[in-house]
Amino acid sequence: MTRGATTRILHADRLGGVEHGAVHKPMHPSAAFSYASARDLVAVFQGDKPGSVYARQGNPTGGALEAKLSLLEEARGTACFSTGMAALTAIFVSLLHAGDHLISSRFLFGNTNSLMQTLQGLGIDVSLVDATDAAAVEAAVRPSTRMVFVETIANPRTQVADLTAIGALCASRGLLYVVDGTLTTPLLLRGRDVQAGLVMHSLTKAIGGHGNAMGGAVCDTGLFDWSTYPNILPPYRKGPPAGWGLLQIRKKGLRDLGATLRAEDAHRIAVGAETLALRIERSGHNALQLARWLEAQPQIDRVHYPGLAGHAQHERAAALFKGRYGSLLSFELVASIDPLDFLDRLQLVIVSSHLADNRTLAIPVAATIFWEMGEESRQAMGIAEGLIRLSVGIEDVADLQADFAQALASFDAPPR
Repeated sequence: MTRGATTRILHADRLGGVEHGAVHKPMHPSAAFSYASARDLVAVFQGDKPGSVYARQGNPTGGALEAKLSLLEEARGTACFSTGMAALTAIFVSLLHAGDHLISSRFLFGNTNSLMQTLQGLGIDVSLVDATDAAAVEAAVRPSTRMVFVETIANPRTQVADLTAIGALCASRGLLYVVDGTLTTPLLLRGRDVQAGLVMHSLTKAIGGHGNAMGGAVCDTGLFDWSTYPNILPPYRKGPPAGWGLLQIRKKGLRDLGATLRAEDAHRIAVGAETLALRIERSGHNALQLARWLEAQPQIDRVHYPGLAGHAQHERAAALFKGRYGSLLSFELVASIDPLDFLDRLQLVIVSSHLADNRTLAIPVAATIFWEMGEESRQAMGIAEGLIRLSVGIEDVADLQADFAQALASFDAPPR
């Protein structure tokens, strides 16, 4: 019998065998692990036998979370990290060398954009392209191109990449296709459905969901042929080639960089993931209702949300995400309203950085999380100086509308 994703997540620990009949994998905070014989320890170190050797490389609590994420993505395997940025850094640092070429969407989360600059400083060539058009990606391909990276829904302007066509392009050219699925989660889109080889998630966001733990993950879908990838080091060309990529990411990106997910955070994220389907439905419903309501307000100039018919990639999003559009939107007030003054008038919505929390959060992106990149780069990403990012939570939507209504009422509506 094939069970649904939520059912499998809820019962994964229990059916996999848990100490003392518990329904959750317990926390294992130990830094070290012992073995009955030195040969057993050597076998685990060399990858010939499963097990834990030192918590910097992972622990049983994190391993249980990795199994759940692999279920969600229908992936071959998963490696967990301390944050989403650590997971993303591990992919690039582990698999790219100086002189390699990376093609990336130019519509990126602010810290990811900064990471691209860091990679360029390490000698990796980076081309930032309009990933809403697969032709732009194809035009950027060079002999030295190793990887293509996109976000499923761009943060914060909600552009939707041409995910399916880019996946087909990468498959035909033998390029590693890496997708950041943080804003969609595997419930709206699995990476393998668009032929991605690797999928990154910031577990701090929707999968954890409660804003009380940080984490990241890299899922290997099993679709990429690692035997063709030139940057796999000799020690990791061991066993079936399907495991080489994730093994190198674990060794070079997790062990060497020390970006370890704590057992306590792994436990919190695993418990949070149990209600992912419920939270995705509620927050997505709220976001769509709120986006439509905001679009009708005279003090609002533009609303960016894939669920709106006027969104440039609405039809693509509807097909990719099966009629669901996520919990993140952004909007621009009319020019006469100072966005900071407006935000200060909100009473229920929290003015804060973070997203995909149970609570609704708002932030002026140009002055905060995208401030460092400068106005010219923001313009290239379609980010207006007054853009407000809104991560919609699971509150009663009428209460959210009422909060925005009272805040907007403080400002005169422009003449029509």
